[in-house]
Amino acid sequence: MQGSVAAVHKSASHTLTKPGQASIRLLAGLGVEGDAHMGETVKHRSRVARDPTQPNLRQVHLIHAELHDELRTKGFGVPAGAMGENITTRGLDLLGLPVGTRLHLGATAVVEITGLRNPCAQLDNLHPGLMAAVLDRDAQGQVIRKAGIMGIVLSGGDVRAADPIRVELPLEPHQALEPV
Repeated sequence: MQGSVAAVHKSASHTLTKPGQASIRLLAGLGVEGDAHMGETVKHRSRVARDPTQPNLRQVHLIHAELHDELRTKGFGVPAGAMGENITTRGLDLLGLPVGTRLHLGATAVVEITGLRNPCAQLDNLHPGLMAAVLDRDAQGQVIRKAGIMGIVLSGGDVRAADPIRVELPLEPHQALEPV
């Protein structure tokens, strides 16, 4: 299973939208160099308020470009980086990957998937109705969160658009992604 990097983003401040970059550097155990969410412990403000010693399972946020395509058909012009992702991918079913999947990005970087991003109401500040548009329900009525996945950096390196992504699945049994 392979895909590619469509775009990369970072922001030094806690803003929803992250500007596009020519490349980003992933740092093992920390996240994206220069990004507000970089660190060994949680950086999301609501999580820091609850327990600042929690491990940071959200060092890197990835969204599939196919979500941007889907949103465009629903009237939402949401460019890559606008929903806060660090890496926009193409050609991978990110939401269908199990916990512990390793994504090999570019020459040396490896991100291990920890779970789903739980979309927040800030998305409606970009476009009214956007939060509802990134949520769905399956046949059993369970919520499907489509706003990307989160991961931790196992091996650092530079990542840029057009870099290949190789997927390494964990040993079975696979565990479905849950919000982290």
